[in-house]
Amino acid sequence: MSPLQASGRAFKRFVCLAVGPLLLWAGAASAHSPTQASHQQYNEGDLKLESGAVIQDFSISYVTHGTLNATKTNAILVVTAVGGNHHRVDFMIGPGKALDPDKYFIIATDAIANGLTTSPSNSKLQPHMPFPRFGMRDMVQSQFRLLKEKFGIDHFVAVVGPSMGGMQTLQWGVSHPDMMDGLVAMVPLAKTPAWTVAVLEASRKAIMLDPSWKGGDYTAVPEQGVRLWRDILNLLAARTPDTYSDQFMNGTDVLPYMKAQEDATLKAFDANDWIYQTWAYENHDLGATPGFNGDLAKALRSIKAKTLIMTGTKDLLNPEFEPQSAARDIRDVRVLTISPGTVTGHAAAGGAIPADVEFLNRQTSEFLQLLFPHGSVIR
Repeated sequence: MSPLQASGRAFKRFVCLAVGPLLLWAGAASAHSPTQASHQQYNEGDLKLESGAVIQDFSISYVTHGTLNATKTNAILVVTAVGGNHHRVDFMIGPGKALDPDKYFIIATDAIANGLTTSPSNSKLQPHMPFPRFGMRDMVQSQFRLLKEKFGIDHFVAVVGPSMGGMQTLQWGVSHPDMMDGLVAMVPLAKTPAWTVAVLEASRKAIMLDPSWKGGDYTAVPEQGVRLWRDILNLLAARTPDTYSDQFMNGTDVLPYMKAQEDATLKAFDANDWIYQTWAYENHDLGATPGFNGDLAKALRSIKAKTLIMTGTKDLLNPEFEPQSAARDIRDVRVLTISPGTVTGHAAAGGAIPADVEFLNRQTSEFLQLLFPHGSVIR
């Protein structure tokens, strides 16, 4: 039996045993249990965006794990995926895992427009479509202010994030190259390619062409649009034909599965929030960072932190060729394929597939140890 066949059978066994829907933005950890750290909010006042627009009365949501050391240098910043929240990488947080709260102080943040941080869905002053458009660097700026203003952190261990979180991670390395020792970017992009833009635009059209969307002023979920958005993003772009072949013996067996996944989406994430985050996603370009005049290679060469990029085979949302190509211009980088021999695409960083979870924890843990090669205690 080939490694690919063995992997496929293991994945099939997992899927058959899984209970409940697996969401791209939530991975395996979407629920907030009473034993977990409580949500916190830090109000930053007005957040001035790179465009010159302002998000009024802006608050960033986050949770923390572990204890900040006396020198405030053991922090790890976690940034989340499109549509995700601070639970997005819970599968990597905990004693013995890569992000061990007994060693690190983990700050898991919520991105602009994820429904917890200030968003079109919860803004009292700029609700729905009057909310200003923002970009990836605006997300990073909101996180930078949290670290500096709330915690007084000037230097920290690493930024860690999957998908759109991986994009923010690389942006951190360009925008604030001296602030961290490492970057862990899972299934990221350095510059969003045309394919991804097309996928995101299709997902938005699914919502915006639903008459129930009402120009963003809906009072009930635009159900048909949201169902189609789910199909485009999570059931097509975030998976691969190989995973479907392993999961379903007969092709039409996928239909009730699709409906169950769509049903779960109706309550999972606000439609307008999705539209705004995907606008930021498609306009991501490290080369557009002020000072680089659109030169992507120059921006990538400015990254000083050790960098770990992990890609998913046959990723149909963030094609693996893009970060692999970008890595050629990063001075100190390791590029790994998640669980070589498997074909789980973008879902490789979703936290739902045991083999991938083990791989991500092991490789991230080893990488973080490389930041302190002489076994030194974190400063």
